[in-house]
Amino acid sequence: MFDIITFGSATRDMFLKSGEFKAVAQKKFITEQGLCISLGSKIPVEDLEFATGGGGTNPAATFALQGFKIAYCGKVGGDMGGRAIIEELENLGINTKLVVRDKNCKTNYSVVLSVPGKERTILVYRDASEKLIPAEIPWKKLKTKWFYVSPLSGKLVKIFNPLISFARKNNIKVFLNPGNTQLSLPKKVWLPILKTIDILMLNQEEAALLSGIPYKKEKEIFERLDGWTKGIVVMTRGPFGPVVSDGKFRYSAGCLKERKLIDRTGAGDAFGSGFLTGFIKSKGDIAYAIQFGSANATGCIEKFGAKSGILKKGESIYQRGHLQIERGKVKSKK
Repeated sequence: MFDIITFGSATRDMFLKSGEFKAVAQKKFITEQGLCISLGSKIPVEDLEFATGGGGTNPAATFALQGFKIAYCGKVGGDMGGRAIIEELENLGINTKLVVRDKNCKTNYSVVLSVPGKERTILVYRDASEKLIPAEIPWKKLKTKWFYVSPLSGKLVKIFNPLISFARKNNIKVFLNPGNTQLSLPKKVWLPILKTIDILMLNQEEAALLSGIPYKKEKEIFERLDGWTKGIVVMTRGPFGPVVSDGKFRYSAGCLKERKLIDRTGAGDAFGSGFLTGFIKSKGDIAYAIQFGSANATGCIEKFGAKSGILKKGESIYQRGHLQIERGKVKSKK
């Protein structure tokens, strides 16, 4: 019996940092900023790091380092990248017997381009992780207390409904951090699922998309999601910190200050897995879970790679300070 099984992508990541990468204002880009380099030139790179990442393996690392019995269920290619991922997971104490190795696929790969003191751009190649199908999942081996379901992009979304149905039938609790592919599913698919989810985590844009309510109407977004969801709703707001509702009370917090910002890759995974870790360890204390998630995410962004800076068992969640967490009553769920 596992404590937690995680589902989602597994990637091999390369991080490049260069002072020659320039952030340039340009309205043609979605973010209205572009990352630019000189065309036709050789660009010096000051720092190069390799790591593993992905929405399935990053949370697994947090859980393993906190002493949980943890497994990752996903797919990698039969290549060097896939072998590197398996090796790192096993070194972290993560069970890999649920991982499918497919020699006909290439392992997912990311190249992270970091602009010093600013944001980063990620170039993503998707293959093996997105090709896991329900028939490849060893269902009889999924004996666990929790499922942690990360964004399931592309064809991987085909395992979404089967996972939720399996969890419901086998009394497995579910932490769900859906991606855009899942959020694009029709409401008639979503509403029954939300009634079975124990913890739902979204960023503010995703919460607005799922609820159908404008981005800035935070109170209305929560009221709708509270009405749809049986469990806890977590909404992250970037630098403004998280807001959490259990249907009775709403908790809001700011962010812990990082010692030095190195790379934001994996911060969302670190917060979500840290939140669930704190929630389980404290037997449901939401304020403690928020502090744990925030401390884990802050540690994550202080180092390259999504797994390098996350908290280890025994490390204080208050080493970067205590969050001021406000709690207020909300309308009862319908």
